[in-house]
Amino acid sequence: MPLLTQIILACLAGGLLSLFAAAMILFGLPRRFLGFTVSFSTGLLLATATLHLLPEVLESGLTPHEMFPLLLAGILGFFALEKIALWRHAHGAGEAHARIELCEDHRHSHHHHALHFGQSGETLSILIGDGFHNFTDGLLIAAAFLADPALGWATTLAIIAHEVPQEASDFAILLAAGWPRGKALFWNGISSLGSLAGGLIGYLALDRAQEWVPHILTIAAASFLYIAVADLMPRLKREQQAIFVHGLLLAAGIAIVVFGTGHAH
Repeated sequence: MPLLTQIILACLAGGLLSLFAAAMILFGLPRRFLGFTVSFSTGLLLATATLHLLPEVLESGLTPHEMFPLLLAGILGFFALEKIALWRHAHGAGEAHARIELCEDHRHSHHHHALHFGQSGETLSILIGDGFHNFTDGLLIAAAFLADPALGWATTLAIIAHEVPQEASDFAILLAAGWPRGKALFWNGISSLGSLAGGLIGYLALDRAQEWVPHILTIAAASFLYIAVADLMPRLKREQQAIFVHGLLLAAGIAIVVFGTGHAH
């Protein structure tokens, strides 16, 4: 299959499948599923960053003295972007649960939601931040495929897993702001297409500048490590139930990366 076709399919899968899974959670799947996706995606993100992306960067010719400062800068950069709401990634299973409960407790009064959540301000910020984040995911997917198609699919899997709780939280906020479910689903779908734009631009730009691919892969690793360590693992520490199950799911995420991607170093 042509590389560009794989990138397009991966970007569509990364955006739309995570959106579909989040919608299914809000529209009927047990809410505890959100907490379990956090455990699983934590394992995927940590393993993909440390066992695939960073070894690929070193094998591509970047030295440790070049890679690790860029990795540090990437982690700090994502922190800064999140602080200014351009790279929103509140992976709150707990936050999403609270938003869902609020929607259900007050579904009789959409006007009440708008008063509490500031429909025009917060919802616009969510859609812009989500679109920018999806665009960034597309760039990272394109760089991974240009390095190795197997690495591209491994990166896509990690992105899909960690987007599910994020999309569920965004959905719940839009519903709490008074949006009908169809409208919330539609605009989240439009936002998810940012990954396709990022993938296409990333392919066109990086295909002519292969020397930049290792740098983008380092940024991808920084993204995964930041999400796992800053967002997901603190939430796992607060889990009081099913600790054994969360541990198994985290291990399963790592195992899939180690044994299931076919990309060995």
